[in-house]
Amino acid sequence: MPVVHLRKGKDDNILRFHPWIFSGAIATIDGVPAEGDLVRVVNKEGEFRAIGHYQSGSIMVRILSFTDRDIDREFYRERIAAAYEMRKSLQLEREDNNTYRLVHGEGDGLPGLVIDKYASTAIVQAHSIGMHNIREMLAQIIVEVIPEVKNVFYKSTGTLPNRAGLQVEDQYLIGNDDVALGTENGLQFKVDWLKGQKTGFFIDQRDNRMLLEHYAKGRKVLNMFCYTGGFSCYAMRGGAELVHSVDSSSKAISLVEKNMEINFPDAKNHAAYAEDAFHFLDNMTENYDLIILDPPAFAKHRSAIHNALQGYRRLNAKAFEKIPHGGILFTFSCSQAVSREQFRLAVFTAAAQSKRNVRILHQLTQPIDHPVNIYHPEGEYLKGLVLYVE
Repeated sequence: MPVVHLRKGKDDNILRFHPWIFSGAIATIDGVPAEGDLVRVVNKEGEFRAIGHYQSGSIMVRILSFTDRDIDREFYRERIAAAYEMRKSLQLEREDNNTYRLVHGEGDGLPGLVIDKYASTAIVQAHSIGMHNIREMLAQIIVEVIPEVKNVFYKSTGTLPNRAGLQVEDQYLIGNDDVALGTENGLQFKVDWLKGQKTGFFIDQRDNRMLLEHYAKGRKVLNMFCYTGGFSCYAMRGGAELVHSVDSSSKAISLVEKNMEINFPDAKNHAAYAEDAFHFLDNMTENYDLIILDPPAFAKHRSAIHNALQGYRRLNAKAFEKIPHGGILFTFSCSQAVSREQFRLAVFTAAAQSKRNVRILHQLTQPIDHPVNIYHPEGEYLKGLVLYVE
Protein backbone atom coordinates (compact mmCIF):
# COMPACT_ATOMS: atom_id res chain seq x y z
CA MET A 1 0.00 0.00 0.00
CA PRO A 2 1.44 3.43 -0.91
CA VAL A 3 2.37 5.63 2.04
CA VAL A 4 1.49 9.33 2.21
CA HIS A 5 3.92 11.39 4.32
CA LEU A 6 2.52 14.59 5.79
CA ARG A 7 4.41 17.82 6.25
CA LYS A 8 5.54 18.76 9.74
CA GLY A 9 2.57 19.82 11.87
CA LYS A 10 0.04 18.94 9.19
CA ASP A 11 -1.48 16.05 11.10
CA ASP A 12 -3.35 18.33 13.52
CA ASN A 13 -6.61 17.98 11.60
CA ILE A 14 -6.29 14.20 11.57
CA LEU A 15 -5.76 14.17 15.32
CA ARG A 16 -9.07 16.08 15.49
CA PHE A 17 -10.60 13.32 13.29
CA HIS A 18 -11.30 15.47 10.26
CA PRO A 19 -11.78 13.01 7.36
CA TRP A 20 -10.05 14.99 4.60
CA ILE A 21 -6.36 15.49 3.80
CA PHE A 22 -5.67 18.37 1.44
CA SER A 23 -2.88 18.37 -1.13
CA GLY A 24 -0.98 21.14 0.66
CA ALA A 25 -0.53 18.94 3.74
CA ILE A 26 1.35 16.23 1.83
CA ALA A 27 5.16 16.17 1.70
CA THR A 28 5.89 13.00 -0.28
CA ILE A 29 4.27 9.73 -1.33
CA ASP A 30 6.07 6.39 -1.28
CA GLY A 31 4.89 4.46 -4.31
CA VAL A 32 2.63 5.62 -7.13
CA PRO A 33 -1.00 5.29 -6.09
CA ALA A 34 -3.60 5.09 -8.82
CA GLU A 35 -6.81 7.09 -8.57
CA GLY A 36 -8.99 5.52 -5.87
CA ASP A 37 -6.28 3.35 -4.31
CA LEU A 38 -6.05 2.83 -0.57
CA VAL A 39 -3.11 4.64 1.03
CA ARG A 40 -1.62 4.73 4.50
CA VAL A 41 -1.05 8.17 5.99
CA VAL A 42 1.85 8.86 8.36
CA ASN A 43 3.13 12.03 10.01
CA LYS A 44 6.55 13.62 9.55
CA GLU A 45 8.04 11.14 12.03
CA GLY A 46 6.51 8.16 10.24
CA GLU A 47 3.81 7.49 12.86
CA PHE A 48 0.55 5.99 11.55
CA ARG A 49 -2.36 8.42 11.30
CA ALA A 50 -5.00 7.04 8.92
CA ILE A 51 -6.02 4.94 5.91
CA GLY A 52 -8.10 6.32 3.09
CA HIS A 53 -8.84 6.60 -0.62
CA TYR A 54 -6.33 8.54 -2.69
CA GLN A 55 -7.46 10.91 -5.42
CA SER A 56 -5.70 13.71 -7.25
CA GLY A 57 -7.10 17.16 -6.61
CA SER A 58 -7.55 19.48 -3.65
CA ILE A 59 -8.79 16.72 -1.31
CA MET A 60 -6.18 14.04 -1.90
CA VAL A 61 -7.14 11.52 0.78
CA ARG A 62 -10.62 10.74 2.10
CA ILE A 63 -10.08 8.97 5.38
CA LEU A 64 -11.89 5.70 6.03
CA SER A 65 -10.21 4.73 9.30
CA PHE A 66 -8.09 6.47 11.93
CA THR A 67 -7.01 3.08 13.27
CA ASP A 68 -4.65 0.66 11.54
CA ARG A 69 -7.03 -2.00 10.26
CA ASP A 70 -7.91 -3.86 7.08
CA ILE A 71 -10.18 -1.93 4.73
CA ASP A 72 -11.87 -4.98 3.28
CA ARG A 73 -15.34 -6.25 2.55
CA GLU A 74 -16.08 -6.72 6.24
CA PHE A 75 -15.15 -3.09 6.92
CA TYR A 76 -17.72 -1.80 4.42
CA ARG A 77 -20.30 -4.29 5.63
CA GLU A 78 -19.88 -3.04 9.20
CA ARG A 79 -20.26 0.60 8.17
CA ILE A 80 -23.34 0.04 6.00
CA ALA A 81 -24.95 -2.19 8.63
CA ALA A 82 -24.33 0.48 11.29
CA ALA A 83 -25.90 3.13 9.07
CA TYR A 84 -28.97 0.95 8.49
CA GLU A 85 -29.33 0.11 12.18
CA MET A 86 -29.29 3.81 13.04
CA ARG A 87 -32.07 4.53 10.51
CA LYS A 88 -34.15 1.64 11.86
CA SER A 89 -33.69 2.80 15.45
CA LEU A 90 -34.87 6.27 14.39
CA GLN A 91 -37.99 4.66 12.86
CA LEU A 92 -37.31 5.78 9.30
CA GLU A 93 -38.18 2.32 7.97
CA ARG A 94 -41.90 1.84 8.61
CA GLU A 95 -45.15 1.12 6.79
CA ASP A 96 -45.81 4.73 5.81
CA ASN A 97 -42.16 5.62 5.07
CA ASN A 98 -39.68 3.61 3.00
CA THR A 99 -37.76 6.54 1.49
CA TYR A 100 -34.63 7.82 3.24
CA ARG A 101 -30.89 8.28 2.94
CA LEU A 102 -29.12 5.10 3.98
CA VAL A 103 -25.51 6.38 3.82
CA HIS A 104 -24.53 10.05 4.00
CA GLY A 105 -20.81 10.12 3.19
CA GLU A 106 -18.67 11.47 6.02
CA GLY A 107 -21.69 11.50 8.33
CA ASP A 108 -21.69 7.70 8.25
CA GLY A 109 -17.93 7.19 8.10
CA LEU A 110 -17.90 6.47 4.35
CA PRO A 111 -16.53 9.60 2.61
CA GLY A 112 -17.42 9.74 -1.06
CA LEU A 113 -20.47 7.47 -0.82
CA VAL A 114 -24.18 8.30 -0.87
CA ILE A 115 -26.91 5.66 -0.80
CA ASP A 116 -30.59 6.60 -0.98
CA LYS A 117 -33.37 4.04 -0.49
CA TYR A 118 -36.73 4.13 -2.25
CA ALA A 119 -38.89 1.16 -1.21
CA SER A 120 -37.05 -1.92 -2.54
CA THR A 121 -34.45 -0.01 -4.56
CA ALA A 122 -31.18 1.53 -3.38
CA ILE A 123 -29.50 4.24 -5.44
CA VAL A 124 -25.71 4.30 -5.05
CA GLN A 125 -23.85 7.50 -5.87
CA ALA A 126 -20.06 7.67 -5.78
CA HIS A 127 -18.39 11.03 -5.20
CA SER A 128 -14.90 9.52 -5.16
CA ILE A 129 -13.08 7.16 -7.47
CA GLY A 130 -12.30 4.89 -4.54
CA MET A 131 -16.01 4.24 -4.02
CA HIS A 132 -16.58 3.90 -7.76
CA ASN A 133 -13.98 1.15 -7.93
CA ILE A 134 -15.85 -1.02 -5.38
CA ARG A 135 -19.40 -0.36 -6.59
CA GLU A 136 -20.14 -4.04 -7.34
CA MET A 137 -19.07 -5.11 -3.85
CA LEU A 138 -21.10 -2.31 -2.25
CA ALA A 139 -24.20 -3.40 -4.16
CA GLN A 140 -23.85 -6.97 -2.90
CA ILE A 141 -23.39 -5.77 0.69
CA ILE A 142 -26.49 -3.57 0.49
CA VAL A 143 -28.82 -6.43 -0.46
CA GLU A 144 -27.21 -8.65 2.18
CA VAL A 145 -27.61 -6.13 4.99
CA ILE A 146 -31.00 -4.61 4.14
CA PRO A 147 -33.75 -7.19 3.63
CA GLU A 148 -36.13 -4.65 2.04
CA VAL A 149 -33.72 -3.89 -0.82
CA LYS A 150 -33.95 -6.08 -3.93
CA ASN A 151 -32.54 -3.71 -6.58
CA VAL A 152 -29.43 -1.53 -6.67
CA PHE A 153 -29.03 1.24 -9.25
CA TYR A 154 -25.65 2.94 -9.72
CA LYS A 155 -25.87 6.63 -10.63
CA SER A 156 -22.53 8.45 -10.66
CA THR A 157 -21.95 9.91 -14.11
CA GLY A 158 -22.71 13.37 -12.75
CA THR A 159 -20.83 13.12 -9.44
CA LEU A 160 -17.44 11.59 -10.18
CA PRO A 161 -14.52 14.01 -10.63
CA ASN A 162 -11.66 13.43 -13.05
CA ARG A 163 -13.66 10.94 -15.04
CA ALA A 164 -11.12 10.67 -17.86
CA GLY A 165 -10.32 7.03 -18.41
CA LEU A 166 -13.11 5.75 -16.14
CA GLN A 167 -15.80 3.46 -17.47
CA VAL A 168 -18.80 5.17 -15.85
CA GLU A 169 -22.32 4.14 -16.72
CA ASP A 170 -25.56 4.66 -14.82
CA GLN A 171 -27.04 1.18 -14.58
CA TYR A 172 -28.65 -1.46 -12.42
CA LEU A 173 -26.01 -3.48 -10.62
CA ILE A 174 -28.64 -5.79 -9.11
CA GLY A 175 -32.24 -6.31 -10.23
CA ASN A 176 -34.38 -3.91 -12.22
CA ASP A 177 -37.20 -1.88 -10.65
CA ASP A 178 -39.94 -0.81 -13.07
CA VAL A 179 -42.21 0.67 -10.37
CA ALA A 180 -39.98 3.56 -9.22
CA LEU A 181 -42.27 4.64 -6.39
CA GLY A 182 -41.23 5.73 -2.91
CA THR A 183 -43.41 6.38 0.13
CA GLU A 184 -42.66 9.32 2.42
CA ASN A 185 -44.83 10.00 5.45
CA GLY A 186 -47.80 8.35 3.76
CA LEU A 187 -47.43 10.17 0.42
CA GLN A 188 -46.28 8.33 -2.69
CA PHE A 189 -43.84 9.82 -5.17
CA LYS A 190 -42.77 8.75 -8.64
CA VAL A 191 -38.96 8.86 -8.50
CA ASP A 192 -36.89 9.31 -11.65
CA TRP A 193 -33.58 7.88 -10.52
CA LEU A 194 -32.66 7.05 -14.11
CA LYS A 195 -32.49 10.64 -15.42
CA GLY A 196 -33.58 12.92 -12.57
CA GLN A 197 -31.51 15.25 -10.40
CA LYS A 198 -29.44 13.79 -7.55
CA THR A 199 -30.87 10.32 -6.91
CA GLY A 200 -34.31 11.27 -8.23
CA PHE A 201 -35.92 12.97 -5.21
CA PHE A 202 -34.89 15.55 -2.63
CA ILE A 203 -35.04 13.36 0.46
CA ASP A 204 -33.27 16.02 2.55
CA GLN A 205 -36.43 18.18 2.69
CA ARG A 206 -38.66 15.52 4.31
CA ASP A 207 -38.92 17.16 7.75
CA ASN A 208 -39.27 20.63 6.25
CA ARG A 209 -42.11 19.41 4.05
CA MET A 210 -43.88 18.15 7.17
CA LEU A 211 -43.49 21.58 8.74
CA LEU A 212 -44.88 23.24 5.63
CA GLU A 213 -47.94 20.99 5.81
CA HIS A 214 -48.65 22.46 9.26
CA TYR A 215 -48.78 26.00 7.81
CA ALA A 216 -50.60 25.25 4.55
CA LYS A 217 -54.25 25.11 5.67
CA GLY A 218 -56.35 27.74 3.90
CA ARG A 219 -53.36 29.38 2.23
CA LYS A 220 -52.49 30.00 -1.40
CA VAL A 221 -49.17 28.20 -1.86
CA LEU A 222 -46.48 28.87 -4.47
CA ASN A 223 -43.77 26.22 -4.72
CA MET A 224 -40.83 27.64 -6.69
CA PHE A 225 -38.13 25.31 -8.05
CA CYS A 226 -40.66 22.58 -7.27
CA TYR A 227 -38.76 19.74 -9.00
CA THR A 228 -41.08 16.71 -8.58
CA GLY A 229 -43.52 18.47 -6.25
CA GLY A 230 -42.64 17.26 -2.77
CA PHE A 231 -43.61 20.49 -1.02
CA SER A 232 -46.68 20.80 -3.27
CA CYS A 233 -48.08 17.42 -2.23
CA TYR A 234 -47.58 18.15 1.47
CA ALA A 235 -49.28 21.54 1.04
CA MET A 236 -52.26 19.83 -0.61
CA ARG A 237 -52.55 17.33 2.23
CA GLY A 238 -52.31 20.20 4.69
CA GLY A 239 -55.45 21.78 3.26
CA ALA A 240 -54.10 24.58 1.09
CA GLU A 241 -56.69 26.64 -0.76
CA LEU A 242 -54.62 26.31 -3.92
CA VAL A 243 -51.12 25.09 -4.83
CA HIS A 244 -49.08 26.25 -7.81
CA SER A 245 -45.82 24.50 -8.73
CA VAL A 246 -43.13 26.18 -10.85
CA ASP A 247 -39.97 24.72 -12.36
CA SER A 248 -37.95 25.54 -15.48
CA SER A 249 -37.86 21.84 -16.42
CA SER A 250 -40.89 20.55 -18.32
CA LYS A 251 -39.86 17.01 -17.36
CA ALA A 252 -40.00 17.95 -13.67
CA ILE A 253 -43.42 19.51 -14.18
CA SER A 254 -44.62 16.27 -15.76
CA LEU A 255 -43.51 14.39 -12.61
CA VAL A 256 -45.25 16.94 -10.37
CA GLU A 257 -48.50 16.30 -12.20
CA LYS A 258 -48.05 12.53 -11.91
CA ASN A 259 -47.36 12.80 -8.17
CA MET A 260 -50.44 14.95 -7.69
CA GLU A 261 -52.54 12.42 -9.59
CA ILE A 262 -51.17 9.55 -7.48
CA ASN A 263 -51.94 11.25 -4.16
CA PHE A 264 -54.86 13.56 -4.98
CA PRO A 265 -56.63 12.20 -8.08
CA ASP A 266 -59.67 14.45 -7.69
CA ALA A 267 -57.85 17.69 -6.80
CA LYS A 268 -58.87 20.73 -8.83
CA ASN A 269 -56.82 23.33 -6.96
CA HIS A 270 -53.34 22.53 -8.29
CA ALA A 271 -51.60 23.91 -11.37
CA ALA A 272 -48.02 23.45 -12.59
CA TYR A 273 -45.97 25.78 -14.78
CA ALA A 274 -42.75 25.14 -16.69
CA GLU A 275 -41.25 28.60 -16.44
CA ASP A 276 -38.15 30.48 -15.28
CA ALA A 277 -38.46 31.38 -11.60
CA PHE A 278 -37.62 35.07 -11.90
CA HIS A 279 -39.88 35.50 -14.92
CA PHE A 280 -42.76 33.86 -13.06
CA LEU A 281 -42.23 36.01 -9.94
CA ASP A 282 -42.04 39.17 -12.04
CA ASN A 283 -45.29 38.46 -13.84
CA MET A 284 -47.45 36.61 -11.32
CA THR A 285 -50.88 38.00 -10.54
CA GLU A 286 -52.02 35.59 -7.80
CA ASN A 287 -51.66 36.74 -4.19
CA TYR A 288 -49.73 33.80 -2.72
CA ASP A 289 -49.49 33.98 1.06
CA LEU A 290 -47.12 31.01 1.43
CA ILE A 291 -44.09 30.87 -0.86
CA ILE A 292 -41.36 28.19 -0.98
CA LEU A 293 -37.97 29.07 -2.45
CA ASP A 294 -35.85 25.91 -2.76
CA PRO A 295 -33.42 26.63 -5.61
CA PRO A 296 -30.62 24.33 -6.79
CA ALA A 297 -27.16 25.00 -5.39
CA PHE A 298 -26.09 28.48 -6.49
CA ALA A 299 -22.47 27.79 -5.43
CA LYS A 300 -20.85 24.41 -5.87
CA HIS A 301 -17.36 25.83 -5.24
CA ARG A 302 -16.00 28.58 -3.03
CA SER A 303 -15.09 30.65 -6.08
CA ALA A 304 -18.80 31.06 -6.80
CA ILE A 305 -19.87 32.24 -3.33
CA HIS A 306 -20.14 35.94 -4.17
CA ASN A 307 -22.40 35.35 -7.17
CA ALA A 308 -24.43 32.82 -5.19
CA LEU A 309 -25.10 35.27 -2.37
CA GLN A 310 -26.22 37.86 -4.92
CA GLY A 311 -28.57 35.26 -6.37
CA TYR A 312 -30.07 34.44 -2.97
CA ARG A 313 -30.47 38.13 -2.18
CA ARG A 314 -32.18 38.87 -5.51
CA LEU A 315 -34.49 35.85 -5.28
CA ASN A 316 -35.61 36.59 -1.74
CA ALA A 317 -36.03 40.30 -2.46
CA LYS A 318 -38.49 39.38 -5.22
CA ALA A 319 -40.45 37.19 -2.80
CA PHE A 320 -40.54 39.96 -0.17
CA GLU A 321 -41.79 42.34 -2.85
CA LYS A 322 -44.66 40.05 -3.84
CA ILE A 323 -45.81 38.30 -0.65
CA PRO A 324 -48.79 39.94 1.12
CA HIS A 325 -49.01 41.05 4.75
CA GLY A 326 -49.12 37.99 7.01
CA GLY A 327 -47.44 35.81 4.40
CA ILE A 328 -45.02 33.01 5.23
CA LEU A 329 -41.80 32.40 3.29
CA PHE A 330 -39.88 29.11 3.37
CA THR A 331 -36.44 29.90 1.90
CA PHE A 332 -33.48 27.54 1.50
CA SER A 333 -29.88 27.16 0.37
CA CYS A 334 -28.41 23.73 -0.38
CA SER A 335 -24.99 25.17 -1.34
CA GLN A 336 -22.37 23.55 0.88
CA ALA A 337 -19.93 26.38 0.10
CA VAL A 338 -22.35 28.98 1.52
CA SER A 339 -22.36 29.11 5.33
CA ARG A 340 -25.48 29.44 7.46
CA GLU A 341 -24.38 32.96 8.44
CA GLN A 342 -23.78 34.01 4.83
CA PHE A 343 -27.18 32.76 3.72
CA ARG A 344 -28.93 34.45 6.61
CA LEU A 345 -27.14 37.72 5.79
CA ALA A 346 -28.27 37.49 2.15
CA VAL A 347 -31.90 37.03 3.26
CA PHE A 348 -31.52 39.82 5.85
CA THR A 349 -30.24 42.16 3.13
CA ALA A 350 -33.20 41.31 0.91
CA ALA A 351 -35.61 41.95 3.78
CA ALA A 352 -33.98 45.28 4.62
CA GLN A 353 -34.19 46.40 0.99
CA SER A 354 -37.87 45.52 0.91
CA LYS A 355 -38.51 47.56 4.09
CA ARG A 356 -40.83 44.79 5.32
CA ASN A 357 -41.11 43.72 8.94
CA VAL A 358 -39.83 40.12 8.92
CA ARG A 359 -39.64 37.65 11.79
CA ILE A 360 -37.87 34.29 11.89
CA LEU A 361 -40.21 31.47 12.91
CA HIS A 362 -37.89 28.52 12.31
CA GLN A 363 -34.27 27.88 11.38
CA LEU A 364 -34.09 24.68 9.37
CA THR A 365 -31.49 22.11 8.40
CA GLN A 366 -31.22 18.61 6.95
CA PRO A 367 -33.02 15.62 8.55
CA ILE A 368 -31.71 12.85 10.77
CA ASP A 369 -30.85 10.52 7.88
CA HIS A 370 -28.35 13.15 6.69
CA PRO A 371 -26.22 13.16 9.87
CA VAL A 372 -23.30 15.53 10.28
CA ASN A 373 -20.03 14.09 11.56
CA ILE A 374 -19.21 16.36 14.50
CA TYR A 375 -15.59 16.49 13.30
CA HIS A 376 -16.68 17.44 9.77
CA PRO A 377 -18.89 20.56 9.94
CA GLU A 378 -18.77 20.84 6.13
CA GLY A 379 -21.37 18.06 6.09
CA GLU A 380 -24.06 20.50 7.20
CA TYR A 381 -25.08 21.85 3.80
CA LEU A 382 -28.83 22.54 3.95
CA LYS A 383 -29.88 25.86 5.43
CA GLY A 384 -33.41 27.16 5.69
CA LEU A 385 -35.52 29.90 7.27
CA VAL A 386 -39.26 30.15 7.81
CA LEU A 387 -40.20 33.82 7.88
CA TYR A 388 -43.38 35.70 8.81
CA VAL A 389 -43.69 38.82 6.66
CA GLU A 390 -45.78 41.83 7.65
